[in-house]
Amino acid sequence: MIDARSFWELVERRAAATPGALFARDEAGQELSFGAYRAAAEGRAAGLNALGIGSGSVVAWVLPTRLSALVTLAALARLGAVQVPLLPIYRERELGFCARQTRARWLLVPGPFRGVDYEAMAREVASGLPGLAPVALESARLDADPVQLPAPPDPDSDPVRWIFYTSGTTSDPKGARHTDRALLVSSRALALALDLRPGDRSAMVFPVTHLGGANSIAAALFSGTAELLVERFEPATSIPFLAAQGVTHAGAGPVFYRAYLEYQRAHGPAPIFPRVRMFLGGGAPKPPELHYALKREIGGAGILSTYGMTECPIIALAQLGDPDEKLAHTEGRASPPGAAIRVLRPDGSEAAPGEEGELRVFGPQLFRGYVDASLDADAFDAQGFFRTGDLGWLDAEGHLVVSGRLKDVIIRKGENISAREVEELLLQHPKVADAAVIGLPDPERGERVCAVVVCRSAGDPLRLDELAAHLRGRRLMLQKIPEQLELVRELPRNPSGKVLKQRLRERLAGPGAGAAPRAPRA
Repeated sequence: MIDARSFWELVERRAAATPGALFARDEAGQELSFGAYRAAAEGRAAGLNALGIGSGSVVAWVLPTRLSALVTLAALARLGAVQVPLLPIYRERELGFCARQTRARWLLVPGPFRGVDYEAMAREVASGLPGLAPVALESARLDADPVQLPAPPDPDSDPVRWIFYTSGTTSDPKGARHTDRALLVSSRALALALDLRPGDRSAMVFPVTHLGGANSIAAALFSGTAELLVERFEPATSIPFLAAQGVTHAGAGPVFYRAYLEYQRAHGPAPIFPRVRMFLGGGAPKPPELHYALKREIGGAGILSTYGMTECPIIALAQLGDPDEKLAHTEGRASPPGAAIRVLRPDGSEAAPGEEGELRVFGPQLFRGYVDASLDADAFDAQGFFRTGDLGWLDAEGHLVVSGRLKDVIIRKGENISAREVEELLLQHPKVADAAVIGLPDPERGERVCAVVVCRSAGDPLRLDELAAHLRGRRLMLQKIPEQLELVRELPRNPSGKVLKQRLRERLAGPGAGAAPRAPRA
């Protein structure tokens, strides 16, 4: 395991240590070694520098999970620019908001992707923002001789180099300001916890512009592990690609785990991932039974969870040596050294081990505040801990259990109901492939409990009476049993895999609860 003080120094040191080892390979068979990665990044940096991009330049970029995205990320690090990676699902409104708020001078985009003309979109955004230059990476000539490059940024300085935006599911996205060291400390801890080694193959099946993309790249650079890039996850093609490449660390959340299991069950007893060592989890809560099912049916150590958020990445980590009970039911312990998780009662006092409360976090990976500094006062408490908005507890050994969101509590006739508790029980029903539980406005109850379910078979849909009987059989209190059942073809999720519950509430809110499920909705 090498070490580094800045992202670019990490690229250089890994290229020097194992220049010919594989760094990344995509589904088309294109690949880069660590040495070639450094060289390509320097060439791209020279081309970007010719456009005027240098130390401190604010550059927004939105690219799919491709080799060119990894090269662009390192090129901007080589120049010491302030990077603003943006999710490919963003459109004119979100791109314009982020570019305006960060005062970005450049917006780097791909060509057409998934039916969207990003070059045209970037021009439209720039038309309303004087000073913003749109750059289409696939049509511009951006690779040049790096001989004229300025010196790399000083690795002993640690200014803000990254602005990552939250998903913005209910309002304008919030930009979290990070330094290289904050990113590197969490990434190195990740590489150690996952026992990443040269020869391992890690699946990047999520957007590289998510903070988890930079974490994963840095972890690979620390350890000498190769990344398997999936531009758009399609089980029929992406899973065979990962299998053929000998994936050892398969990610990256429940929606992917279920796809792996379904593929395994449809293709016989031989493990689809014969080299898999573990399944890296994060971004969304995991039902405990998924851990056991993956371990039993596919192999490896099961799910090793991470817990974090855009503002404080990977603040808790499972370890490879943790027992199954901890891996299945917790998100690991506070990480790295210097990180801390507090659990507070509503009155602000410290909760006892095993007692649920609000989670607040602190550590060397904590962000430097939002781009909109007016949000900071509500984000931090008097001790400098970040208010996560999550509920959970720490067990006697310090392992974290995340039980829900402060705002994800359904209040039915004055009774607080944990949506996650009901969801985990619903996922044990043989007809249920996926489920979310939400509260809907109700004039009599305040809120009524609504289960939104994806069935395993459209020809054998779940009925409300079956749902109720299943939950009663799990000894769930009657007040928590959903009074409304909605069947959908899929749950809306953000790129991290989190269910967009606000979208479900907006779609389903209405008078009265149905006594029977409605027909599946798109």
